[in-house]
Amino acid sequence: MRDSNTDLRIIRTKESIRDALVELIEEKGFEAITVKDITTRARINRGTFYAHYQDKFDLMTKCEDEIMIEMSRIAKQNFPGVIAALETNSPTVTPFPLAVSIFEYLNENSGFMRAVLGPKGDLSFQTRLKDFMWKTMFGNEPNALIKEENLLVPGQYLASYVASAHIGVIQQWLDSGRKESPQEMARILSTITVNGPFFAAGLKK
Repeated sequence: MRDSNTDLRIIRTKESIRDALVELIEEKGFEAITVKDITTRARINRGTFYAHYQDKFDLMTKCEDEIMIEMSRIAKQNFPGVIAALETNSPTVTPFPLAVSIFEYLNENSGFMRAVLGPKGDLSFQTRLKDFMWKTMFGNEPNALIKEENLLVPGQYLASYVASAHIGVIQQWLDSGRKESPQEMARILSTITVNGPFFAAGLKK
């Protein structure tokens, strides 16, 4: 029972630290934040902070890693459904379960994602996200979504285009207050991704 209570306390402490980080990024920007700022806002002592993180950069990296690890798990779990949907050649694009699950997860973590992807956040996170998408789409694993031998254009350009477009849509959704549901955003992104921007703009039938 004691171990369970300890684990719960650690989880709550980390949540307080992360919440403090998000608030402070929005207020003053990541570069200006100090560990003292974080501990004061989270109402913990410095020893508690350093028991979990080396410094603010380690904190940011571990928070980002948690996001990408979970997104990778969601992606791998839903890949078979994406491939099956593409093979149906249906003219009507329904939201991919993968896209729905990703947007639901982003919705749950919207505060952190908005802060870290914003102008006051971690400018390197977009690069890390793009690298993550490259490995997820083109990884050497058997269940990779895209096989390099099937590509019609160089993989690096395709991955950069897809990653930048997806991140841009996510940023727009977060910045505009998440007015659309995760299901609606999944439909929007699936329509653009599967049929292309010209189709989405009504220029191509």
